[in-house]
Order: sequence, then structure tokens, then C-alpha cells
Amino acid sequence: MSRVAQALSAFALLFVIGVVVSFPANAQTAPQEQSYVVEYYYKTKWGYADEFLQLFKKNHLPVLKKQIESGRILSVKIEKPRYHSTEDGRWDYRVTIIFKSAAAFHDPNAASSEEAIIKQLYPDQTTFKREEQRRFEILIAHWDVPIVPME
Repeated sequence: MSRVAQALSAFALLFVIGVVVSFPANAQTAPQEQSYVVEYYYKTKWGYADEFLQLFKKNHLPVLKKQIESGRILSVKIEKPRYHSTEDGRWDYRVTIIFKSAAAFHDPNAASSEEAIIKQLYPDQTTFKREEQRRFEILIAHWDVPIVPME
């Protein structure tokens, strides 16, 4: 056998081994629930991005962290663009939340659970509500984008 043929045979064998290893041992097992990713975009009035972020970290991020503790949410990531773009495409912050599953995201009890967390974390509800109102007053736009994985 020529060296080229030997090399091709070895490559083919490695490819087959790689394919076999990448499949689960028992193809009959039920697929695990897939996480559910949503990106939340926030566009603030000019000059108010820092205030928005301060209020977000003070009043909303702790609620999200409690939901991580409970298992409903797997992770939360906050990002901002390095540079600015055109005004119509501008956003100041993107918060990416990975939920345990689509069912966890759509859970009808989530709102009451979140309300209980808020009451536990913020006994002074008057201040909390005023600050949350302010956080949304300084927004120009806010949109949510559920992300679908592609193969």
C-alpha cells in the first residue's frame, strides 16, 4: 500500500472513531431539556447609561441571582458595545439570560416567585418601586430577543 493510501486509511479510521465517540452510548436515551437563551437590549437616553446600570445592578440583578440559586436561571451576563453605532441601531446594554429550559422561562408561577423574591430582598417597597420606575423612565427602548440555536 502506498504512503498516500496508508495516510488516507488512517485518516478515515480516525474520522470514523471521532464520529462514533461523538454519539451517545445509548441513542435511545431521552434528550435532555435544552436551555433557553434570551437577550435583553436596553437603549438609554444620552447621558443616562451609567445611572441605568447602577439601578439595574442594585434592584434587578440580585433578583436574577436569586433565580440562579433556585435553578430557574443558569447564568446572567451583562455586556455593552465597545464602540457606538448609528443612533437607530444603538443599544447601551445587553443582558443575556440562560434559563434552565423553555418551560422554566414560561413557568406561570415565575411572576409570583419573582414578586416574593423582590419583597424578601427589598422590604422598603416604596424606594424599590420608585427606583425601578426611574430605571425605565431613562430608557428610550427595550427589546427582548429569544435566541434559537442553529446547527
